[in-house]
Amino acid sequence: VRVCTYACGCTYHPRRVDSRTIYVGHRSSSTNEAFIPPKFCDNRIVSSKYTVWNFLPKNLFEQFRRIANFYFLIIFLVQVIVDTPTSPVTSGLPLFFVITVTAIKQGYEDWLRHKADNEVNKYPVTVLEQGRRIRKESEKIKVGDVVEVEEDVTFPCDLILLQSSRDDDTCFVTTASLDGESNHKTHYTVPDTEKDLETLNATIECEQPQPDLYKFVGRMHIYKNDQEPAVRSLGPENLLLKGATLKNTQRICGVAIYTGMETKMALNYQGKSQKRSAVEKSINAFLLVYLCILVSKALVCTTLKYVWQGKPGQDEPWYNEKTQREKDTNLYLKMFTDFLSFMVLFNFIIPVSMYVTVEMQKFLGSFFITWDKDFFDPEIKEGALVNTSDLNEELGQVEYVFTDKTGTLTQNNMEFIECCIDGFQYKYRDASSDLDGFCVTDGPLNKVQEKAGREELFLRALCLCHTVQVKESSEQGQGQRDQVDGFGLDGEVLPPLREQRGFIASSPDEVALVKGAMRFGFTFLGLESKNMKILTRNNDIEMYELLHVLNFDPVRRRMSVIVRSKSGDTLLFCKGADSSIFPRVRQEEEGYRTLCVAYKNLSAEDYAQADAGLMEARLALQDREQKLMAVYNQVETGMSLIGATAVEDRLQEEAAETMEALQGAGIKVWVLTGDKMETAKSTCYACRLFQRNTELLELTVRTLEDGGRRREERLHELLLEYHKKAVQDAPTWSSANQDYGFIIDGATLSMVLNSSSESNSSRYKNLFLQICQNCTSVLCCRMAPLQKAQIVKMVKNSKGSPITLSIGDGANDVSMILEAHVGIGIKGKEGRQAVRNSDYAIPKLKHLKKLLLAHGHLYYVRIAHLVQYFFYKNLCFILPQFLYQFFCGYSQQPLYDAAYLTMYNICFTSMPILAYSLLEQHICIEVLLDNAALYRDIAKNGMLRWRPFLYWTLLGVFHGLLFFFGVRFLFSNPALQDNGQVFGNWSYGTIVFTVLVFTVTLKLALDTRHWTWINHFVIWGSLLFYVFFSFFWGGIIWPFLKQQRLYFVFANMLSSVSAWLVIILLILLSLLPEILLVVFHKPRGPRQVELRHIHTFPLYFTHSFSPRFIYLFHFLTVLPLFSLWFWSSLMEPIFNIFIRGI
Repeated sequence: VRVCTYACGCTYHPRRVDSRTIYVGHRSSSTNEAFIPPKFCDNRIVSSKYTVWNFLPKNLFEQFRRIANFYFLIIFLVQVIVDTPTSPVTSGLPLFFVITVTAIKQGYEDWLRHKADNEVNKYPVTVLEQGRRIRKESEKIKVGDVVEVEEDVTFPCDLILLQSSRDDDTCFVTTASLDGESNHKTHYTVPDTEKDLETLNATIECEQPQPDLYKFVGRMHIYKNDQEPAVRSLGPENLLLKGATLKNTQRICGVAIYTGMETKMALNYQGKSQKRSAVEKSINAFLLVYLCILVSKALVCTTLKYVWQGKPGQDEPWYNEKTQREKDTNLYLKMFTDFLSFMVLFNFIIPVSMYVTVEMQKFLGSFFITWDKDFFDPEIKEGALVNTSDLNEELGQVEYVFTDKTGTLTQNNMEFIECCIDGFQYKYRDASSDLDGFCVTDGPLNKVQEKAGREELFLRALCLCHTVQVKESSEQGQGQRDQVDGFGLDGEVLPPLREQRGFIASSPDEVALVKGAMRFGFTFLGLESKNMKILTRNNDIEMYELLHVLNFDPVRRRMSVIVRSKSGDTLLFCKGADSSIFPRVRQEEEGYRTLCVAYKNLSAEDYAQADAGLMEARLALQDREQKLMAVYNQVETGMSLIGATAVEDRLQEEAAETMEALQGAGIKVWVLTGDKMETAKSTCYACRLFQRNTELLELTVRTLEDGGRRREERLHELLLEYHKKAVQDAPTWSSANQDYGFIIDGATLSMVLNSSSESNSSRYKNLFLQICQNCTSVLCCRMAPLQKAQIVKMVKNSKGSPITLSIGDGANDVSMILEAHVGIGIKGKEGRQAVRNSDYAIPKLKHLKKLLLAHGHLYYVRIAHLVQYFFYKNLCFILPQFLYQFFCGYSQQPLYDAAYLTMYNICFTSMPILAYSLLEQHICIEVLLDNAALYRDIAKNGMLRWRPFLYWTLLGVFHGLLFFFGVRFLFSNPALQDNGQVFGNWSYGTIVFTVLVFTVTLKLALDTRHWTWINHFVIWGSLLFYVFFSFFWGGIIWPFLKQQRLYFVFANMLSSVSAWLVIILLILLSLLPEILLVVFHKPRGPRQVELRHIHTFPLYFTHSFSPRFIYLFHFLTVLPLFSLWFWSSLMEPIFNIFIRGI
């Protein structure tokens, strides 16, 4: 659909059209028509989620979508509407606390977004209007404004480059904040534009905004003195994107075409899909169990209440006669009301405060990764980065690691090693060798000299076929290293002219090849006014006119240039992957990146045809890429192969040790790369992913063609053969199993995943997956970015839903990083797009070892203990309340005071577990790093399975029964005070609550193995706060309370010796079984027993204690039992007789 343009000059959009028309400088193309500029969105950027007006309703709506929050809201409303035994404050205050803390956190984060938006929107920019330079705020830029941008300034919107201060009408840009590419990119002005932009009369017709950063289609109509308008094509090379930064260019001018939320940067701004950890799923499952327990308790109490009241005289005793209204109430309505009342009474078994504690633990815990000094890299002067804190514990559950090769396992620091010209291999040794650094390894010297013409043609191709820009030493400032890509010559022995050159390129491969040609005597001097200059080994300067650049793309896997020499010859030089240029190039098993070089002489007719085809394709608004691709493929045919180059990419620091540690931790490593198989295989051997005794199972195009049968038949045959060898015949009982490695390429993977038959495709996929899962390592080569994501998704969705992690450093790794459960970006040389889309970012691959084996291990143990502990302490809290109903006629009488109900989870028991979940180190970090096998014992969510959950639940039941019946045993004594009075029901509940608070807190203290001053402060401080609060709450008559149940109860309780003794004995008895279990349990190994306790029992530090301390510990655990027996059998009868005598 074309834009409908009326005489008034405005554009009418009946629906979403495919293109828009922009008037440069808001000047109409016709002087006879009134000009009304079309309306487009302003230049404001809005990344915030809330405003002042909608924050409260929107945030509350989002929070109450969580099941736990909504459940407590219902409970609170029930307490307000129905006559329940507890005050609405008991549910409302904790809910208010959780909602408030979460709202403050989210509000603060949104305030930061508002602040960042204002910094961008209020940034001053220069706009050219009517010959004047006017300063404006960025948000006031309109589509059609001509904007001036100076060096090192970020572009305020998407611009079409009209004018540059450079003589060659180019500018350099870095787009690190957009696509992650930190190297310089070259952009070009629109040809034939006026030098004086005030007199420029032009319109731009371009596509509507779309998010692809690398695609742009448009054309400019330039009007001059009633002549036919000149039409110039516009492409990505003319487009300056918002967020990119101008480099090495003093000033540019451009016209705004996309503004505000229509810029490509804004269209690419989208929140990553929410990833949920396995811990969250376990919490939901446990919550469902406890919800069933809650409903069961309420049903049991409601049923027993009406059974009990059905007995004669129990329903309406003489001291509690019913009112007429109660008698008239419907029985079923009353039963439902009683059920709701019991639900309210027992609702604290659901730990609503656990959610806010977990969020705080994740948020605060993520700072430990950021603060870790071992993650700091002095080369880039940066440390680790945490983009999301929701997956900290998932780092301790990883089962599969999918890694890129180039830039992740290797340094992405390319070095020219050797080349092959017409079948002869050359290596560079030093400048004094034959032929300016050539070292011939194949063939006699005279034959090499005979082929000097071919060698020079090869070196000219390396000097001309690229997009490298030269940066002179005067532009570099101090030092010889480029400020962006860092490619200098690093002290190489070269002539002064060559020594002072740096290079700007979007790929380190191109710089390595240009520097390789430089070593052999051919130096690229730069591009001036469409002329490429090279310095030959004879110090002659040659000029070549650059006619066309056929850009590299991942589909063609090659790039070409068309140049014209001084003699008038038109040449096409092409370089690319061996598979895309000449698959039969001689290949060495050195593991180098092989790039083939070819050329073609173009006749005048051939060039004219190619030039016309390229011009027509570049002016097309529809299907421009497909048309360009067709012309490229037509031109790049019939070429002659000159030779091949080998570029070496060295391993990352400690890459082999890191991979070895991951495999020792039980993690399977898959390498997903776009490189050829020989290169990737060599890297896997160097990283120790493949060992010498590893049997490689290869499933590539080469193996499919070996049998001389149809590919699909051969594929099926090989899959069955490998499945029998790696899966069916693999002994599961032997520790000396044969290690298998699996290799597959992209073409074969497409056949596996996209077979012609759906049944075959599913079968192939299952066989392939089973084979890979039984191999120690898997190598996938020649992978497209989409295939990487498909591999990750296939493993992630396989049986058992294993936790996956993807790590990479380039834009081609983003898809697999987003697909995996945990995505990690490397702050490498391929930019920062992987870092921006990752969950965590680290400077080097070696840091992955500590991130998983230490931080991940500890985070998982901490949060698993936090979750189990929360359910345990709430069960201890509510079980006595449930048991109390059997002794109060199911009257819904609360056991605890409302203040205790409210403050138990908020104040009395919250801080110790938060400190534990942040600081605990059950095993020191050095031991975790030295013993990678420790990681296996917590794998597959080991601490949050049903067995540990059942243990914690039974422990809570045991403690709850002990609290209730232990205190009831005390109350069997009729005289507990010095004055002979007996305690009341609130004293009973206060003693139970005191034992409860001290027991659950000391239980956590026993579980703590890494003590800091913070642990001491919060544990003992929480107990002191409880005592102080109880005295303070019960020692003052509060005027705002209608009834004060605890007035002087706590102080009166502590005046009884019996109460003191029972409190101490019950605390010791509660903790005694666990203490005895650990003390008497004989370890079979120094570490095995520690990890056995991780799975089922809490962690203690007994193995580091001396035998003398153990004996003392035994004595202290037996003493309470003897004291209880002595008191109950001897002292209590004597004490009772003495009291009666008085």
